[in-house]
Amino acid sequence: MNWRNAWVPLVGAVLVVASYRAYGWMGVAGMASLLVMWLLLHFTRLMAVLRKASDRPIGHVDSAVMLNARLRAGVPLMHVVAMTRALGALQSPENAQPEVYRWTDAGGSHVTCEFRHGRLTVWTLARPAPPESPEGAAAP
Repeated sequence: MNWRNAWVPLVGAVLVVASYRAYGWMGVAGMASLLVMWLLLHFTRLMAVLRKASDRPIGHVDSAVMLNARLRAGVPLMHVVAMTRALGALQSPENAQPEVYRWTDAGGSHVTCEFRHGRLTVWTLARPAPPESPEGAAAP
């Protein structure tokens, strides 16, 4: 079991019990309303990120080099989607760990990101080779 996903409900339950012990049923009502507000804020942010991502092609990013510079290990997939404003093109088999996504820019450069349990672990930047200059052309 992934304990990272279990701590939020456990903390919520502890807060509800503590508010009951401190303020009775009014404390439970207040804490429940705060927890619902927190959930709604996260849901609203998720929907805003996905709404922005729905307007762009899958796997497209403005600049792969800038995305590569901004990535950090441990960042959730939702944050990467928020940075790119586009869903990544899935490169790995569906529902398999690790999940591999790719974002490509207009110049052909692409960033391939590997996520384990929703967190970024490894990413690589690949840039296309520059076109060769024709023979006999003077180099500037």
